Amino acid sequence: MPTKKHPVMLCILDGFGWREEAADNAVRQAKTPVFDRIWAHGPTAFLQAGGGDVGLPDGQFGNSEVGHINIGAGRIVNQDLPRIDKAIKDGSLANNEALQSIIAKLKDTGGKLHLLGLLSPGGVHAHQRHIAALAKIVAGAGVPVLVHGFLDGRDVGPKSAQTYVQAFLDDLGDNPDIKLASLCGRYFAMDRDNRWERVAKAYHLLTSGTGTAADDPIAAIQAAYNANVSDEFIEPVSLNGYDGMADGDGLLIANFRADRAREILTALLDPSFSDIDRPNRPELAIAGGMVEYSDKLNPFLTTLFAPQNLVNVLGEVVSNAGKRQLRAAETEKYPHVTFFLNGGEETEYAGEDRILVPSPKVATYDLQPEMSAPELTSKVKAAIDTGDYDLIVINYANPDMVGHTGSLEAAMKACETVDTGLGQLLESIEKLGGMALVTADHGNCELMRDPETGGPHTAHTTNPVPLVLVGGSEGQTLRNGRLADLAPTLLFMMGVDQPEEMTGRNLIADAGDKSQSAA
Repeated sequence: MPTKKHPVMLCILDGFGWREEAADNAVRQAKTPVFDRIWAHGPTAFLQAGGGDVGLPDGQFGNSEVGHINIGAGRIVNQDLPRIDKAIKDGSLANNEALQSIIAKLKDTGGKLHLLGLLSPGGVHAHQRHIAALAKIVAGAGVPVLVHGFLDGRDVGPKSAQTYVQAFLDDLGDNPDIKLASLCGRYFAMDRDNRWERVAKAYHLLTSGTGTAADDPIAAIQAAYNANVSDEFIEPVSLNGYDGMADGDGLLIANFRADRAREILTALLDPSFSDIDRPNRPELAIAGGMVEYSDKLNPFLTTLFAPQNLVNVLGEVVSNAGKRQLRAAETEKYPHVTFFLNGGEETEYAGEDRILVPSPKVATYDLQPEMSAPELTSKVKAAIDTGDYDLIVINYANPDMVGHTGSLEAAMKACETVDTGLGQLLESIEKLGGMALVTADHGNCELMRDPETGGPHTAHTTNPVPLVLVGGSEGQTLRNGRLADLAPTLLFMMGVDQPEEMTGRNLIADAGDKSQSAA
């Protein structure tokens, strides 16, 4: 019988940030005996998961995409948000080759540009200043622009759209060639869990103008508030007689994060797509995206900002060392432990296996805070018990996805669920003489009430995330660091050399080792 391996596990408790105060803190108020035990015995440290530590502007909270890219890369990866900001500031966006090709094509066809994006200053999936900048450039070149705003309510306050839409309109000024044509909650336009009945509503709004007719966007949002509907869930609204896309028009999506743009783009652009009925399929002259969204969508889109090429990311290094690795998550976070952890590449490395468990089909996850964690735990535990894997990376989505609902009670249940699962996985790891790092990719559910408004807090936070080592050697300690330090630390635990491209550092030190100060 082959000798079983001593596995190394990275367990990412998504959205499980650190805040000392217990008030409105699901992490502190939940009953988490497993996490409490390993935290008490240590060694422990804290990781920075936002701002410049993950390649974002200072003060910008992190998110799952950014977090997993940094974790896998083992270096700080400059993100698209500041890249695009810089291009606006230095004027290079106006001369962007892909953008100019869109303008030229629409001048030739006489079509309008349909500019889609998350109309929010949240900076996680998009930023409204980018949408405004694109609209001004295209309209300034003589092409009419119709803006289709997806409303947020997750990365910003749940009822903040009126303020941000008005600020967006003020930013545009009185340009007659730019019109806000529609509004729609991101619940419909930015699904990522194959809820095609939701996506269909956004599709029909964009292509046919199907939605509640309104002239005033601010009043339309207020009407939703009066019905106790927050921004994320606002049903499609067609503004000022918008009646859909026409042959010869063009499309540009301003979202710079891929996962929640893929479904609506697939519905709009992929001729082979059949999951929703598409009675109106306009023949678009050209389509573009702020970034690349997937290998499957690339043939349909021209890209304004090409991806950065990351060499020697964690999965690649582990594979090249002849090791076997497992990636596991439920649907909501599956792209993060695969595509994003692999540096934004669809590549599945030699020796890399994957476990995907479907997320539950509920309207919002406070209705089922356990999500699919029990099934995910069961499958990963069985995989660990085989002794076949050198590295296991698992993401528990619950603290983040339930944290986004704003329900403290549900978020506590989410934390308790993943704590139970964590205990079962650690039991298997310890039986095989393995080691584990338990951490998070960003904060969320440690702050469930907005300290300024007193209402629910549904967004991510800038708080650090905890890091704890389980199964390490006697006398080992952990240094504080950032997410980019996790890959070098995991390689150290596996006895694999750190490549020079990884500029993060190993956070494990022997007692008394002061050679590297805390970050």
